[in-house]
Amino acid sequence: MSSPALPLPPTPSVTTPKIVEVLKPEVKTLERVLVDFVSAGAATLAIAPVVICLIDRSVIENASGRSKSVLASVGTSLKTLFTSPHKFIFSKPFALIYLTYCGTYLSANTVDTISSIRNGTDIKTVTAGPEKFATTSIVNMSLGLVKDRSFARMFGTGSPRPVPAPTFVLFAARDALTIFSSFNVPPLLAPYMPQDMLMKPESWAQFLAPASCQIFSTPLHLLGLDLYNRGNVSWKERCKMIKTNYFPSAMARMCRILPAFGFGGVTNAAVRRSLLETLECR
Repeated sequence: MSSPALPLPPTPSVTTPKIVEVLKPEVKTLERVLVDFVSAGAATLAIAPVVICLIDRSVIENASGRSKSVLASVGTSLKTLFTSPHKFIFSKPFALIYLTYCGTYLSANTVDTISSIRNGTDIKTVTAGPEKFATTSIVNMSLGLVKDRSFARMFGTGSPRPVPAPTFVLFAARDALTIFSSFNVPPLLAPYMPQDMLMKPESWAQFLAPASCQIFSTPLHLLGLDLYNRGNVSWKERCKMIKTNYFPSAMARMCRILPAFGFGGVTNAAVRRSLLETLECR
């Protein structure tokens, strides 16, 4: 006689959990490009292009002998600024300064945006590789050489004439040093900067690197100007001119570079990061 079949235990009901897909809002490329433009424009306004225009002119006039000193040239320019501010702000030198730095910041921002899209990284990622150095150098050199050519012809000695090729080469080398120290060195230098409440390490690096670079780039700048201003002069005379004008020119260029790529670089990075964070939250 077979034993009665035991009842099977009830099959437990299995409830399949609903999979909730959380989609991150798409950050459109056009909006990110707009952020790059706004950040570059804001940074250029923040660097006080009036100050840079004054200093650039004073260094050229001092090196050419049109002014007895850097401070004397700055004083003359300040007098013009206060008596006819509209003429100064809407002048060709001011426009050249704005175009040069806005274009440089925009190129750096664009490289970061393209890199993050291509690699699928955080949209706020800041690069420090050869791609950024090459792009920003080409843009800055191109715009900077146009600016320097115009400044040398406007504020140099003698009648306007073609700028010699060696001067272009020296200016290009000067700009390459400045770009490298302004966009590539700060991210590498930041980990070694002090940690305090006054400024972030990134900000310390952004101020220190380009300012220190002027120690090496100022002789290139002065030699390039001298080759334009004095065609047939011995190298001994050129070295004497560089030695005489080195300290005031280096100090002036440091004061110029701090707003240009120090404070301007910090402003560009801060504005861009803030706007991109806003896009992420949308």
